[in-house]
Amino acid sequence: MKKLFNYLRHRRDITLLAAALLLLIIAMFRPTVPVKRDIYSYLLVVDITQSMNVKDMSLDGKPVTRMQYQQFLLHRIIGEMPCGTQVSIGLFAGVSVAALYTPIEVCENFAALEDSIDHLDWRNGWSGNSRIRESMLTLAKLIRSFPEPAQVVYFTDGEETPKLHVFNTRDLTGFQGGKDWLFVGVGSDKGTAIPKLDDKNQLIGYWSGESFAMQPGVAQISQDNIGTREDSVASDANDRYMSRLDEKYLQSLAKEVSGNYVNGDSLQNILAAMKKQPPARRDKAAFELKWIIAGLAGLLFLAAYLPKHPIKESKGIYKHFVMRRKRHAAKSSGTLKSS
Repeated sequence: MKKLFNYLRHRRDITLLAAALLLLIIAMFRPTVPVKRDIYSYLLVVDITQSMNVKDMSLDGKPVTRMQYQQFLLHRIIGEMPCGTQVSIGLFAGVSVAALYTPIEVCENFAALEDSIDHLDWRNGWSGNSRIRESMLTLAKLIRSFPEPAQVVYFTDGEETPKLHVFNTRDLTGFQGGKDWLFVGVGSDKGTAIPKLDDKNQLIGYWSGESFAMQPGVAQISQDNIGTREDSVASDANDRYMSRLDEKYLQSLAKEVSGNYVNGDSLQNILAAMKKQPPARRDKAAFELKWIIAGLAGLLFLAAYLPKHPIKESKGIYKHFVMRRKRHAAKSSGTLKSS
C-alpha cells in the first residue's frame, strides 16, 4: 500500500487521470441530494375547438391558423423552461378539459412533449361546442386529481359556442380553483369566418351565424342539451359567422376566478406573465450532482497535463526566451560591426 502511495505521489499525471476517471464513473450513476426548492409544474391547456382553425394569425409574415400559432407558442415556451420543470398538455373542447398525461419533467421528456404539440388537431375534439366557462369546473376537478399541484396556462380565443345568455351562463361566484391561472388570448380582433372541415381536413364550407345561437326553447343547462347547436353550413358570405378574439370576455373571466390574462401576440409577454405565477409548491426535490462531478473530472483531466509548477516554469520559459533574444541581438550587432 505504501509503495502504491509513493508511486502515485511521484506520478502526479496518473493520479489525476485516475481521479478524473473515478469521478466520471460516479457521475454515470447520477447521484442526487435532496434540496428544498420551489417546484414549478404546469398544465398547458390548448383550445382544440373549430374556431381555432381560423387563419387570422401570422408567423414570419405568413398567415397561419390560431391552432398553428398556439403550437408555435407551446414549442417556444417548452424550450424556455429550465430542467426540473414539470409539464402536462391538456385539451379543451365542449365543457371539459382532458390531460394527455400528468405533469412530466421537461428535459427528460422533451421529445414526447414536442410530439404531443405537433399532433394537436381539432379532430381530437370530443364535442363541437366551446363552453370555456363551464370548463372551469371540470378543469379544477382535473387539477385535484393530479398526484401533485400544477399551475394552469389556458390558451383560447374566448369563443363561447353557443353564445352565452342569462339562462346558460354558469355562476362562478365562490369558485376557488382558478387562483393565479393564466389565460392567454389567441386570435385577432378582426372578424374572420370559421372554416368547416370534413374528417379529411378538407374545406366544405363555413359555419353559419345560426350555428352559434341556442336552439329555440332551450333555457336550462343539462348534460343532454348543454350547448347543442345547429349544424348547417353558411349559404353565402353574408351568412357566415365572424369569429374574433374575445379579449374583454377573457379578462372578465380571469378576474372572476382570481386569475390573470395576457394577449398571446407576444411570446415575451406570456413568459413574463408565467414568471409571475407562484410555484405549484415548495418541497424537497432531488438535485442532480452529475454535472458538477463531471466538471470536476474535466478540471482534473486538464490538470494532469499542466506543469507541476506552472508559474515557476513559465518564468523559466520567459527568462530563456529573453536570453535568446539578447544573444540573437548581440550576434546581429557583432555582424554589423565586422561589416
